Amino acid sequence: MSTTSNEPVITSYAEAPTRAITAGGATYAYRELGPKGDIPVVFFVHLAATLDNWDPRIVDPIAQNRHVITFDQRGVGASTGKVPATLEEAADHAYEFITALGFEKIDIFSFSMGGFIAQDLIVKHPDLVRKLVLTGTGPRGGTDIDKVVALTYWDILRATLTRSDPKEFLFFKRDAIGKRAAKAFVKRLEERIVDRDKPISIMALRTQLKAIQKFGRSAPSDLSTFTQPTLIANGDNDRMVPSVLSEDLHRRIKGSELIIYPDSGHGGIFQFHENFAPIAAEFLAG
Repeated sequence: MSTTSNEPVITSYAEAPTRAITAGGATYAYRELGPKGDIPVVFFVHLAATLDNWDPRIVDPIAQNRHVITFDQRGVGASTGKVPATLEEAADHAYEFITALGFEKIDIFSFSMGGFIAQDLIVKHPDLVRKLVLTGTGPRGGTDIDKVVALTYWDILRATLTRSDPKEFLFFKRDAIGKRAAKAFVKRLEERIVDRDKPISIMALRTQLKAIQKFGRSAPSDLSTFTQPTLIANGDNDRMVPSVLSEDLHRRIKGSELIIYPDSGHGGIFQFHENFAPIAAEFLAG
């Protein structure tokens, strides 16, 4: 999977072509950018998200030096198949996608629900992942993860009434700084003009929410077995996946690094992208 010398290296997520690969009877939509030939960084996305939901200010700095792959889970965006009823099954699908591309070793960058899936993947395939980034996320069985369903529906309603994007409420504090950061984030997600992904369906969103609820209400995984270098980050005021769960992950994963950003919510890494992106890129380097 190395790049030929005459093939230009794309390092802008807005310009990354959308590709497709079929595995297990489903076709997975994905995008890739950055220099190929090394272990890729696979991005695991959040609830209700498609390929278009990654902040280019996070992706692009990492893609300067690393092969980056983003993908739609089954039944989401341009991927076919059925949205899985559990996140363990979503992890199985992620493994199916990664191995179909021919990779035996990857690094992971995950956010929110993507972090839940990444943990389940490592529990089943401990040797697959070399380095791990967990942002805005928490452990299986984590306190109050199951409350995300009611919170999400409430914030979708608030967003509808104010003609806003639900992520402005779900990811950011509703103070002046948070509101500005939210608008800037949503605007960055619109930088890609061509070949945009299909938004998630209401049915798919409901299925994902139920899967998260099950994850929150199930027995914890043993994360003491995780040996890969791990970077954990969040805002200090996360309403979706309570910030204390990032500290919980930090305690459970030996040798992990923890960053908590002040006066920010679930999308703290997006609000503080100028600080976080270089840290994540350096952590994933080499």
